[in-house]
Order: sequence, then structure tokens, then C-alpha cells
Amino acid sequence: MAWLSLLLFLPWFLLLGSLYWLFPRQPRTLRRRVFDSASLVLAFLLSIVAMLWGHHIGLVQAGAGPIWPQVLAVLYAYGAFLAVLVLALLLRPRFLQG
Repeated sequence: MAWLSLLLFLPWFLLLGSLYWLFPRQPRTLRRRVFDSASLVLAFLLSIVAMLWGHHIGLVQAGAGPIWPQVLAVLYAYGAFLAVLVLALLLRPRFLQG
């Protein structure tokens, strides 16, 4: 059941990932494509790890409702994905300079 949150958020991750990839439109060098690809793959992988972690934390919470593991899984996955993309946006200019 932990994977349900990833399935539900996958369209939103695709939209955010596409916006990250497309803007700004220039410069579109090989170095930038490699950096952006690595950033998106890292964001996706860390969101999976965070999703599984959040689901596990939700399962072991005493007295939590039955939906709580899914809620935590979504929150952790979304937070991890956004954290990596924001960090990549901040580091992209430095990486492309050097």
C-alpha cells in the first residue's frame, strides 16, 4: 500500500519535473542536460525512499488512524522531491559556470 502515494503523485512529479527541465530555455548545453537528468533521477529516488520511510513511521504510530501511513508517505515523498528540485535550482547556475 505504500506505493499508492507514489502512483497518485506521479502526474504531479512529472509536471514539476517537466517545468524544471524546460525552464529557463537557454542555455541548453550537454552539461546542463546531465545536471538536470541527475537531479530529476535523484529527486525521484529520494522521494521513493522518503515515501517508504513515511509509510513505515505511519504504521508504527500508536493510536493513529488507518489512513495515516498513506498521508505520511505522501507528505514525505513530496517534501523530498521538492527539496531536491529546490536545491538543484539553487545549484544549477554554479554548476553551469564551472
